[in-house]
Amino acid sequence: QVLLVESGGGLVQAGGSLRLSCAGSGRTFSSVYMGWFRQAPGKEREFVAAIKWSGSSPVYAESVKGRFTISSENAGNTVYLQMNSLQPEDTALYYCAADSSSTNFYGSRWYQGGHGLPAWGKGTQVTVSS
Repeated sequence: QVLLVESGGGLVQAGGSLRLSCAGSGRTFSSVYMGWFRQAPGKEREFVAAIKWSGSSPVYAESVKGRFTISSENAGNTVYLQMNSLQPEDTALYYCAADSSSTNFYGSRWYQGGHGLPAWGKGTQVTVSS
């Protein structure tokens, strides 16, 4: 079983920055893909960004491109999300997810809410005030 623990959320003013971290432990597996989703109150969970364990192949939602940067270290056991130029619409509970399936990563599962991905953290709250 993979355990994912997020940290780094908080309250920030519009235009500010936050860095989220997600530490993975437990069962190790090769070709790990890790990433971030978010869910605002009353809205569906949406994809934010994902990356391959090697740090290659970062993918971003259009809404965060140019503002957020995903990175990984420790052979993919830790993934970060640097969030700059935050806006009130970025307010959400941010979840970390992990998967070993390249089919899912290069297919649609990650980009359609992540339903069915096998490993999830409990989330960290990001609140952006205007």
